[in-house]
Amino acid sequence: MTLETLPRHKGGADELARLLARALLAGHWQPGDAFPKEMDIGTHFDVSRNQVRNALTRLTAAGLLDRTAGRGTHVREMSDWHLLDPLMSEWMTGLTDLDPQLTSAIYAFRFSAEPVVAGLAADAADANDIARLEAAFEGMQKTARSPAARAQHAEYDVMFHDATYQASHNLVWRQMGHLLRPSIMALVHGSQHRTDTFDDSLSRHRRVLEAIMRRDAEAASRAAREVLRRTAIDLGIVN
Repeated sequence: MTLETLPRHKGGADELARLLARALLAGHWQPGDAFPKEMDIGTHFDVSRNQVRNALTRLTAAGLLDRTAGRGTHVREMSDWHLLDPLMSEWMTGLTDLDPQLTSAIYAFRFSAEPVVAGLAADAADANDIARLEAAFEGMQKTARSPAARAQHAEYDVMFHDATYQASHNLVWRQMGHLLRPSIMALVHGSQHRTDTFDDSLSRHRRVLEAIMRRDAEAASRAAREVLRRTAIDLGIVN
């Protein structure tokens, strides 16, 4: 792929790194591809070579690129990407067109993790946690019928999942919830584009909420798994 389709660059090395990282996360270049040369990036964006080098250093530190003297710069395998790096989460924020391979990888992690988190939430949730889950679900209900409110619906959907992570009262899972928020948002946006109605999704989220409220960990885990099965259908991962 070339640089031609990327948006114009404004700002310093941090913003340039963000622009290039988001292109990589969206699959603009694939693992193993040669990445544009420093001189070509500088010329295309009309920035100094020092700024380009600083930006590429950030991408290399995040595991996205491999820079080898005499060989040039190449995109690393996705398994080498530091997806839980807070900087990577920042780059992913607001991105709705993730690379399909990355989408599948994030989904697979969520499918293994979120049923566990929902079960923990059923055991540990307090009144404040329940209130946050209810508020998020009510927001999902209010915005489900209006096509113009899809962005708001996505926010409430992510809020529901974030509240579930927080309700686990497990320090590590709570931190994971914060780090995963951008990737969850990306998957929610992606799944919304493939469905005309949220009725089934709402029904599945309701079952998670009700299971947590009655402190039924097994039912909460099962319901969370069914929410993610719906997500897989909407993302086109399964039929």
